[in-house]
Amino acid sequence: MTSTTPEDVERVWSLMDRISIAMLTSWDGRELHSRPMAAHVVHDENALYFLTDVRHHKDEDIARYSRVNVAFADTGGQKYVSLAGTASVSNDRRRIEDLWSTFAKAWWDSAEDPNIRVLKVVPKDAQYWDSPGTVVSYAKMIAAAATNRKVAL
Repeated sequence: MTSTTPEDVERVWSLMDRISIAMLTSWDGRELHSRPMAAHVVHDENALYFLTDVRHHKDEDIARYSRVNVAFADTGGQKYVSLAGTASVSNDRRRIEDLWSTFAKAWWDSAEDPNIRVLKVVPKDAQYWDSPGTVVSYAKMIAAAATNRKVAL
């Protein structure tokens, strides 16, 4: 494992923002479950946001087991990020409206759908691969709420 540099942290945020579709993995107490989701990367808030549906069990699982993994893959460019973090689910209607996109229309008719929830992931750490043959780089990411900073190294 290499030591974290500010460049490593910035590269993680940049890769996640550019790739945008991620596999979110959660734990239900018995099994791991992964599903593709559209990530809204908000570096200034030290958070990733996803729209989710309250009718699916991942929200209940996350309420019990908040540790998740989010994996991003750009196979054509051979760029990958694997992020560990803490997730929470809310019914923040303003945030739902802000995150509403064309992609969301595949799942819901409008941002007013009462089944939509916001899933927020606060990163703890990440590993990234940034080209063929590159060794993994490790980035320690600490929650802004805990440190009053965006990212602490």
